[in-house]
Amino acid sequence: MAATGRVCLVTGASRGIGAAVAAALSQDGHRLALLGRDGAALDELGARLPGPTLSVPADVTDATAVDAVFEQIERTWGPVEVLVCSAGAGVAGPLAETSNQDWDRMLELNLTAPFRYLRRALPSMTERGWGRVVVVASVVAKRGEAQVAAYTASKHGVLGLVRAAAAELARTGVTVNAVCPGYVDTPMTDRTVEEIAARTGRTAEDVRAGLARRQPIGRLIEAAEVADAVRFCVANAAVTGQGLNVDGGAVQS
Repeated sequence: MAATGRVCLVTGASRGIGAAVAAALSQDGHRLALLGRDGAALDELGARLPGPTLSVPADVTDATAVDAVFEQIERTWGPVEVLVCSAGAGVAGPLAETSNQDWDRMLELNLTAPFRYLRRALPSMTERGWGRVVVVASVVAKRGEAQVAAYTASKHGVLGLVRAAAAELARTGVTVNAVCPGYVDTPMTDRTVEEIAARTGRTAEDVRAGLARRQPIGRLIEAAEVADAVRFCVANAAVTGQGLNVDGGAVQS
């Protein structure tokens, strides 16, 4: 079956990587359900995209909203065929100062929410014999990094979820992959820069330059470059269980 003209759900779609993924998939001819907490931002993005869109304002950490999200899409277009879990956030600080609230929030947003959405999407995908799931993880899904213990743990966990699901679903026509970016030029990185600058007394410009140097290519990754990796996962039926690095060579597989 062709990978064009599919019903896609992108979480975290209002800005950053999620918005770039939605734009790329819309350009490829898919129908896009845009999920995020900011309904106005979703509507604004939808108005700019070339194909059909559906705004679905919701918080991915709200377990009670998952069925309602999928039912709205199913009533409008039918079952979700492509699920991209892009909603996420980070928190930085020494491990000894990481609060229970910070830890719980990272696991809920970056690991548990993708689990719930993946679980809800799978029955219709396996029944139809075709589906694509892509989780936006991080380069720290593959290595430890100081000052981001909770974030790193959540991203390691979601990569494990992707690998387990891919192994379980390998003969069903459903692929499950992760995309693992380095530091991307997005509002999330802007917040990271502000937090580091406030904590260290460095200028924002110096902090941003330091993050750029962490990629061997010497610059931040563009959101569109991450979106291209998602497109690849959607298009290629033989790629599953992978964590595709989009990090400028920081982690070599």
